[in-house]
Amino acid sequence: MKHQLDFEKPIIELQRKLDELEKHAETHSMGIHCEDEIAAMKVKIAETRRQIFANLGAWDRVQIARHNKRPFMLDYVALAFTDFDELHGDRLYADDHAMVGGFARLEGHRVVVIGTQKGRDTKENIRRNFGSAMPEGYRKALRLMRLAEKFSLPVISLVDTPGAYPGIGAEERHIGEAIAVNLREMMALDTPMIAAVIGEGGSGGALGIGVADRALILENAYYSVISPEGCASILWRDRTATAKAAEALKITAKDLFALGLVDEIVPESPGGAHNDPAQTAAILKAALLRNLEDLKKLSGPDRLKQRYDKFRAYGRFTEKIETPAMTAAASKPAPLTAAIEAAKGNIPPLPPSLLPFAPGNPATTAAAIQL
Repeated sequence: MKHQLDFEKPIIELQRKLDELEKHAETHSMGIHCEDEIAAMKVKIAETRRQIFANLGAWDRVQIARHNKRPFMLDYVALAFTDFDELHGDRLYADDHAMVGGFARLEGHRVVVIGTQKGRDTKENIRRNFGSAMPEGYRKALRLMRLAEKFSLPVISLVDTPGAYPGIGAEERHIGEAIAVNLREMMALDTPMIAAVIGEGGSGGALGIGVADRALILENAYYSVISPEGCASILWRDRTATAKAAEALKITAKDLFALGLVDEIVPESPGGAHNDPAQTAAILKAALLRNLEDLKKLSGPDRLKQRYDKFRAYGRFTEKIETPAMTAAASKPAPLTAAIEAAKGNIPPLPPSLLPFAPGNPATTAAAIQL
């Protein structure tokens, strides 16, 4: 099977055996029935998949988030939303195909949905810039968010990007400023906002459309300030330390939820979203509806206050609590300091005649005036 991951190989092998067994049962001329064997094989595949995916490491989940068969932003729009009408351009420079957005319906709710879109093949990846948005992409997203605020429509962001595009053209058109303006404006937009990380959540490129009242993340997605490969190259100076870096970064859904950086983990279909996109889309849709209905119950000022308080609470530190023994030890002078102080008392002062530039000597004053 194309695009299989290393830890998926036992499942792929069992699935191959199941396919052969089913084919054998269909073509066997003697009427031999294999229902029991087929049923047992299906149970074994389900149990093997459950055990493997229950014990995945951080790097394994990063690979799932990048899986080429994983549903992308427009796949979820097609499966979970209706009446999608895409809008184009930032009204300043160009239309960025890596950033997609427009009007849509989520059950009975009219919404504006925005997200980063990757490609399935080389041609589409070039058109979509591998899911890395340009400055005009973030400015288009902000234009659509302001439009949503104007018409009192909720904003739903679907995040799946390795990061904002770092090329010369993006820097010339101020990619950092575009993202910074989005962060500022999204904090104050007076409309319900939900962000869902559906794959990769890479650095400021993800955060540029990720400020929201509720932050959701799919079970096998990740959200990180830097890629594991980049972290390994900087800290370990060795790209083979990627798995170690992924664990240290605490970028998985479980870690992020424990740190309070996301509000909800959205389960995926057994074996990952790429195994059953329709089921995962249905689960995500239910989570979006539940959170949207909760946010709509809040008044505008209360919703904005909750959003502000949520982001102000990010970042934790631990203060060292001093015990009486620590305080007593700190009050005692260090041995070397005590020896120096004792020696100072035994040194006799020199007569002024030997200190031509000592304080109080007339020569000192004259020299200072000359300077």
